[in-house]
Amino acid sequence: MKMEGTIKSPANYVPLTPISFLDRSAVVYADRVSIVYGSVKYTWRQTRDRCVRIASALSQLGISTGDVVSVLAPNVPAMVELHFGVPMAGALLCTLNIRHDSSLVAVLLRHSGTKVIFADHQFLQIAEGACEILSNKGDKVPILVLIPEPLTQSVSRKKRSEEMMEYEDVVAMGKSDFEVIRPTDECDAISVNYTSGTTSSPKGVVYSHRGAYLNSLAAVLLNEMHSSPTYLWTNPMFHCNGWCLLWGVTAIGGTNICLRNVTAKAIFDNISQHKVTHMGGAPTILNMIINAPESEQKPLPGKVSFITGAAPPPAHVIFKMEELGFSMFHSYGLTETYGPGTICTWKPEWDSLPREEQAKMKARQGVNHLGLEEIQVKDPVTMRTLPADGVTMGEVVFRGNTVMNGYLKDPEATKEAFKGGWFWSGDLGVKHPDGYIELKDRSKDIIISGGENISSIEVESTLFTHPCVLEAAVVARPDEYWGETACAFVKLKDGSKASAEELISYCRDRLPHYMAPRSIVFEDLPKTSTGKVQKFVLRTKAKALVSLSKKGRSKL
Repeated sequence: MKMEGTIKSPANYVPLTPISFLDRSAVVYADRVSIVYGSVKYTWRQTRDRCVRIASALSQLGISTGDVVSVLAPNVPAMVELHFGVPMAGALLCTLNIRHDSSLVAVLLRHSGTKVIFADHQFLQIAEGACEILSNKGDKVPILVLIPEPLTQSVSRKKRSEEMMEYEDVVAMGKSDFEVIRPTDECDAISVNYTSGTTSSPKGVVYSHRGAYLNSLAAVLLNEMHSSPTYLWTNPMFHCNGWCLLWGVTAIGGTNICLRNVTAKAIFDNISQHKVTHMGGAPTILNMIINAPESEQKPLPGKVSFITGAAPPPAHVIFKMEELGFSMFHSYGLTETYGPGTICTWKPEWDSLPREEQAKMKARQGVNHLGLEEIQVKDPVTMRTLPADGVTMGEVVFRGNTVMNGYLKDPEATKEAFKGGWFWSGDLGVKHPDGYIELKDRSKDIIISGGENISSIEVESTLFTHPCVLEAAVVARPDEYWGETACAFVKLKDGSKASAEELISYCRDRLPHYMAPRSIVFEDLPKTSTGKVQKFVLRTKAKALVSLSKKGRSKL
């Protein structure tokens, strides 16, 4: 309701955009270090100038409002700068998964309509291969810009065509007085992030300036960040725009510690050298840290907050991280929710619980963060909200300002995802009486054995508690009698020995018998570059195995 005497004007309304974070930090934190990458360092004043120059150069290259600029790079300084330089030119940034091959990159470049692609030297051949595929098919090939290794003197010009632009050429050709292009509507797109779909049906998740602004601030709150934190980049910058922390760290004048190759030694060395205060990543990073050789570990200079997502971390992993001096925060979200959308906010009354119970509480997905309006568990057929009893399982749904605009060029998929006014996650979970969500499985990962639902997460959590198990993933294996049984793929710790029979017996002692895996396969687990296990690969392997049981076999 509009009140008499009130108006909406430039004095009281400016479209929200994370571009404004950089403008402010270039003044407030002008001389504070913004980016560190080995011996390379920039201040926030320098970073803004470089980002404005990039925007200016892109404009000179023909990039205009609504165009797409892609980047294929690890956690290097250029990734930080492009998150501002590209939207400052009015364009959308598309950060590509560095594990994609040329054929998939070509599909995504074509689908997004990319006009310029920046490619790190490590992945240049992938980008060149993608451009060649596009050229051979008669598609328009984007301008390719090489990002050399800034820690070494570039020699690429001696080896490559003079026609290939390099990253610093782009910075140098830009003008410092370029008039930054801001969104006229805060719901305008700022980026597109592709989910890990197949080559036949890529899903480009479109983020808005408004959503990015709000989720950046929510991410800062989720990580309990104060002014001028030091963030170590162990989660991929390309994934959900670094969970929006590339913009969020900027908002509070933090320092981005860039890390090309994530190893346990590099993590401990950087924490010690730069007095890191915050970091994040999938459970793979947690395993890397807690299993690091003593020779690579270093005492933390202070408390380091670590936000993790993906699969719930097992209790013993949380214990070991805390013993090393990390504060653990468990979050949950999807590409469609700008990354983390929930946080397991700790309650003081849980301090008195036994450690095992505390770990279970920390492993829950929790409640919606402040940028998200609501999260519920609903029946996917009736769309009815299910009781918060911690037992009744349904699909987790979101609604709020930090849910995607939709899927690029796919209105049908967008409509299906938003049915009933909610975003349907595809994740199955329960809501506890205290309002906290707990995931049970992806809808496609739930194992139905003899009519009983088996949560792969619960079986994996049990396997993780075995002293010899480093990693575990559980998927359905076809079974003639039960329909499906649980099949576990396990990687043991170095120097450890455990038989399949031992692990199966271990699970049967701790779970209902029907939930225990009937088969164990020992091998390295295939992962995405965000650290998530590629269960679709394991499901294919499980289906290829000969059916375990025959009709008439014991049902126990």
